[in-house]
Order: sequence, then C-alpha cells, then structure tokens
Amino acid sequence: MTTATRVPRPRTADSGGTDLAIDEACRALHLPTIRARYDEIAARALKNRSSYKDFLADLLEAENADREERRKMRLVREANFPRPKRLEDFDYDANPNITPEQVATLAETDWVEAGQPLCLIGHSGTGKSHLLIGIGTAIAEAGMKVRYTTTANLVNELAEAADEKKLTRTIQRYGRVDLLCLDEFCYLDLDKAGAKLLFQVFTEREERGSIAIASNAPFSEWDQTFRDQRLCAAITDRITFKAHIIETGEDSYRFNQTQENR
Repeated sequence: MTTATRVPRPRTADSGGTDLAIDEACRALHLPTIRARYDEIAARALKNRSSYKDFLADLLEAENADREERRKMRLVREANFPRPKRLEDFDYDANPNITPEQVATLAETDWVEAGQPLCLIGHSGTGKSHLLIGIGTAIAEAGMKVRYTTTANLVNELAEAADEKKLTRTIQRYGRVDLLCLDEFCYLDLDKAGAKLLFQVFTEREERGSIAIASNAPFSEWDQTFRDQRLCAAITDRITFKAHIIETGEDSYRFNQTQENR
C-alpha cells in the first residue's frame, strides 16, 4: 500500500484563528519574511503538491535569504559611505590604467582577512573614490565590517576624543572594523599632533586590520602632509607593507566628460 503525499491543507473560511496564531508566533520569533509570505508559499506548495518538509524548507529558505539581504544592507549602511558607488558601474574604458581583473580580486575578502592595505593613487577625477566606495561596498556585502571616512574627519574626530579623554575608546572602535576606508588621504597638511593621532590608528590595525586609502599625492609627496620625517616614514611603511597598489593615472574622467558634453 502506498502512502499519499501530505500537502499543506487549503485555506478555509474559518482559518482566521490559524492566521492569527501564525502571525503572533512569527512576531514573537522575529520571522518577518515568513509572516509576510507564508500564504504565498503555502499556495505554491499546494499547487506543486509539496510535502510538509518541502513546504517548511521553502519557508525557512525565504526567511534566511531575506535575513542575509537585510544584513548586507545593514553593513553597507553602517559603513557610512557618502554616496552609493558600485564596482559594476565603473567605466574601465574611460580609465585603461585599471583592469577588471585587479578590481575583481579586491572585491573578494581574502586581502582583508589577511590584513593587507590598499593604496589608490592618482589625480582628481580618475576614479579613486568610486573604487574605494565600490570595493568597500563589496566587502561589506560579503559580511565584513567596513567604515568609510575622510582623513580630515578622522583626525578631527580623534582630536575631539583626545580632548574629551575618549581617545583610547575611539581608536579601539576603529580597530574593530575589518576594513577602514580613508578617502582624501594627504589632501591637507597635518600638524604633528594630528599626524600622531592618525599614526595611532594605523598602529592599532597594523597587519591585523586592512586600511584602504585614496590619495591624489604620490608617495614622494607625502612628506608635505606629514612634516615630521620619521613619522612620515613610519606611516608610509605601515600603509605600503604587503599593500595592493593601484595607480589610477592623471587623466580626469570628470574633466573629459565635461569637455565631451560641451
């Protein structure tokens, strides 16, 4: 004798109590996707004559997929990017100095897990910030903690924390993220106190947490930002050791676009 396949029972007119019980249970167990979609998934299971196990698996897969998507969105939001930029939107034809293969490697998490730095060096308008934000977004969506800030904002935050005697806590907070993205690196001259504060963040993360910087100054000009030669050498050493270095060139994409539009 064969056993008939069990399927979810069809909805009936008096199923309000069942719906209420499901709704309350989903709220208590924090299952918003199942709460929103169980009717739809039950109808599909009934149509496909799915077993109870298959129906349950579909419910749990839907909840898990949505939960992972919400986690990605939360990590990207917490990274504090100033604007959305994605690697798939980068125009490689406009900048032949950068190859898709290079960028694809950096979209993976291996280099971040190894605590390696990334240096994006080039003139303004050559795509440094786009790459910095796009790579940071890819790493966040892969499940890692990312934080974006400009170098000037970070130094100001550290200085305020030092005045309020919260410097150690602030440095530790920046030490806990998997990838620290520093934009506009070496754009402004730093006094010795500011450079020392920044150096403490680098020391906290050395060979343990990755730092990605975007700078319009070549390494030979970093001493104009970090006036103390020893401090400049120490910072350069930490940001370039085992680093991935991409030179984005000199031709401004924005300037060329403006010229073409004219």
